[in-house]
Amino acid sequence: MSWVDTLTKSDICAALEPTPVMRGDEWFWLTGASPELRLRVQAAMPARMVSAAVLVPLIEREQGFSMLLTERSATLKDHPGQISFPGGRIEPGDASPWEAALREAQEEIGLRRDWISFAGYLPDHPILTGFRVTPVVGFVVPDHRLALDAGEVHDAFEVPLNYLFDEANHQPRERNLGGVSLMTAEIPFLNHTIWGATAGMLLTLRRLILERRPGPS
Repeated sequence: MSWVDTLTKSDICAALEPTPVMRGDEWFWLTGASPELRLRVQAAMPARMVSAAVLVPLIEREQGFSMLLTERSATLKDHPGQISFPGGRIEPGDASPWEAALREAQEEIGLRRDWISFAGYLPDHPILTGFRVTPVVGFVVPDHRLALDAGEVHDAFEVPLNYLFDEANHQPRERNLGGVSLMTAEIPFLNHTIWGATAGMLLTLRRLILERRPGPS
């Protein structure tokens, strides 16, 4: 049994923030990178960023937590075909990133807001296409039902959290980020590959849980 199998909702909430993380922590996903590399990645990002939010949906199954992920439609303008979390732009009518994430999850995959309870915020994650993404973790009831918007989502699937957090499943991959060469990790699962910002957010969640939960190894 790994440390992931013993995780509780309280452990996960303790690793998160109750309000959106203040600006300055958006480079947490670059933990371990040299100061020079951080500056180069920051310089490669667009000067103007669009605020967005994603729901990071965790489901507590009998065998442990799983993560709900989506495969974006191949016809979308931004990130077609990629594995992602449900989410999108924060609209003027959204009271918070949490509200935006709930709205987008219902629109994209039919996940009703009364099936989701708030866990907390991860640090913002800027991406090269010009979005500053606020990830919000939520607990989803196991007996939820999905209704995919085919124009936005091709598929939705669950991955055991102990698989996602197992370093044996993290494959190093060199990526070019706006002309900057950067070593990242991608996670293959069945016929899917989880990479980019989605993998970065998952590994940020893993790192924060390990830092703030006593005893895991």
